[in-house]
Amino acid sequence: MLDLDKFPAGLRSGLSALAQDMAAHGTQRDDPAREVMAMLGDRWTSLILMVLAVGAWRHADLKRALAQLSAEQAISQRVLTMKLRALERNGFVLRHVTGDVPPKVSYSLSPLGLELAGEGRRMVDWANAREAAIRNARLAFDAMED
Repeated sequence: MLDLDKFPAGLRSGLSALAQDMAAHGTQRDDPAREVMAMLGDRWTSLILMVLAVGAWRHADLKRALAQLSAEQAISQRVLTMKLRALERNGFVLRHVTGDVPPKVSYSLSPLGLELAGEGRRMVDWANAREAAIRNARLAFDAMED
């Protein structure tokens, strides 16, 4: 339970509202709000979502596209598989397997995944539109550090 008396009076109502919202939607690590935000903040998930928003991809082609688009370069097979499974588990990615021999596997976004990719795109657009302000804030902060 949050002890509001330990915080400045001007902050208590906002903090109380935040605590109520968190209590209503969960505070455990695996609760959707926390897990989805953590996924979006990791090194690969946002880029995977944006690439999958283009269309369905076979695993090897997706891996190759991610390597060419990311600053980190190549994503390992293991990490890509883990990220795709986590996205599939949360209902964002659909895995399609053909009956061919050997089977062909492709990945695409579910309707929920398309929504999430759209929200991620809006966040990227927001940051891009404020690039100059962010760079200026960094320069000012770094100048104070010196």
